[in-house]
Amino acid sequence: MNYTIKNEFLTVEVSDEGAQLQSIRGADGTEYLWQADPAYWKDKAPNLFPYIARMTDGKYTVNGKEYEMNIHGFVKYMTLTAEKQECDAITFRLDSCEETKAHYPFEFTYRITYRLDKNRLLTTNSVENRGAEKMYFAIGGHPGFNVPMEEGLSFEDYYLEFSHPARPNRIGFTDKCFLTSHDDIYPLADDRRLPLRHEMFAQDAIVLKNAARSVKIASDKGKKSITVDYPDFQYIGFWHKPNCDAPYVCVEPWSALPSRDGIVEELTQQADLTRLDAGRSYETTWVITVE
Repeated sequence: MNYTIKNEFLTVEVSDEGAQLQSIRGADGTEYLWQADPAYWKDKAPNLFPYIARMTDGKYTVNGKEYEMNIHGFVKYMTLTAEKQECDAITFRLDSCEETKAHYPFEFTYRITYRLDKNRLLTTNSVENRGAEKMYFAIGGHPGFNVPMEEGLSFEDYYLEFSHPARPNRIGFTDKCFLTSHDDIYPLADDRRLPLRHEMFAQDAIVLKNAARSVKIASDKGKKSITVDYPDFQYIGFWHKPNCDAPYVCVEPWSALPSRDGIVEELTQQADLTRLDAGRSYETTWVITVE
């Protein structure tokens, strides 16, 4: 089932399937969210929890006991409950159950809230540890945005521009997108800008660390843009389906990285996962701004 929230600036649709965004439309009717053409990518904006990206052999361990999990965790495959809705905000909820515990042995409540503030869409993820032991997880977003955003422009007319100069590191991945031990400086024009080219995704996702925590998709030839702010996230990923002319770009805030190549990770030892003590809660917010 789809739900709608709106104000005078934006109209946003969300499905209870994975609490995945279905549409972000401006006041003039412009659709900014990728609309899931299966020729390129059948999703729109998956929510990533409790793990991000791939696990070696699709497996991991907790205190030595082995579990299996799909890429990007299981929230994207679950039907969430619409817990609370207002005209400009909605909260979805997922409680741990036998289905989740078969893949993830923790008692939790996961919530995701979408809230409009003028031309901004705020996405808040919260996790409550309802168990008796510390839990380990990652959170991320994976929205795809239409590029170009305006008629008469091309994909190559656009760029990604960070809010502040930096010399970020590109996370080293194998051909199957597992971690290597080698990261490289990723050059940006004037330490801020990355011109969009389809061939930049020939080796799959570009995931950066030590970059500014705000990035814009824009064109000097157009008036419309999208900015993603992710103040609490260590990593930012950019992706579209490799080796094609896909007319979208995903901007992906990640709190943690995938498994190392050839290693079935022990969650209690994976350094960049969030650790949440029994009875405690965690919350983080990232923002999409439509100009």
